Amino acid sequence: MLFSKILIPVDDSIHSEQALKYAASIAEMSGAKIIVIHCHRPVPTGLGEPNFQKAIDNATRESYAVLEKQTAAIKGRNISYEEKIIGGSTAKAIKTTAETEGCDLIIMGSKGKSDLEGLVVGSVTHKVLHTVQCPVLVVK
Repeated sequence: MLFSKILIPVDDSIHSEQALKYAASIAEMSGAKIIVIHCHRPVPTGLGEPNFQKAIDNATRESYAVLEKQTAAIKGRNISYEEKIIGGSTAKAIKTTAETEGCDLIIMGSKGKSDLEGLVVGSVTHKVLHTVQCPVLVVK
């Protein structure tokens, strides 16, 4: 088996959808497990209660909706996968998850929902490419 665990970070973009489809085909051929993660922005702790909990609940609800939409194409197929929601810096969350889970491949879209942010602070894909130790496959 060439790959045993493939990490797929997703957002609500067509590029994430394409990356997940590509990962699914690799997983079917290799028997690899897919870990699909969605990272939401960190929630400021200074909001106080009950606002902090409401913000967490909203972020979690939106993350589940993204995961539900993105994983619809692989449900019912002979693919082992799990879903994770993580808050915080997306690139750091991807790196940490890949290391913690022992992923041997990351497949991600070339662009996400935050194109303008990517121009200003550097894209998530670029950051992941330069910080992780495992191979990264970028899908257009």
